[in-house]
Amino acid sequence: MTDSLHIVCPHCHTTNRVRSDQLASAPTCGSCKKALFTGHPAALDEAGFERHIGRNQIPVLVDFWAPWCGPCRAMAPAYEQAAAQLEPRVRLAKVDTEAVPSLGARFNIRSIPTLALFVNGREVARQPGAMAAADIVRWVQSNLR
Repeated sequence: MTDSLHIVCPHCHTTNRVRSDQLASAPTCGSCKKALFTGHPAALDEAGFERHIGRNQIPVLVDFWAPWCGPCRAMAPAYEQAAAQLEPRVRLAKVDTEAVPSLGARFNIRSIPTLALFVNGREVARQPGAMAAADIVRWVQSNLR
């Protein structure tokens, strides 16, 4: 019997059950019918964040950023590239701390960009500062061993 995982849709935030052996086969959401993995980070508000962190049974990497932040904008393309490499094993998401200041405060984000890696709803690693795509991928993989 193949294990199944709960995967939250990046579009409608519905929780889907996906067989683990089907993760790489472009699964779609049972509710909105869109792809569960797009190779792009999901932009999250507070409700979406709670859903993705609390319900996803794959690790979730969150980029805490703001639109006025030069290093955040500089890292955005690298974060996109990392999403394409890490999905479907890891969900990548972005939280705009300007639009959702409560999450920045709750997680004590002191500098941006800051990457936070969540596993089973718990933060397991944090890395402040802009990084290149290869460094993001390496950092995530080293923290998931």
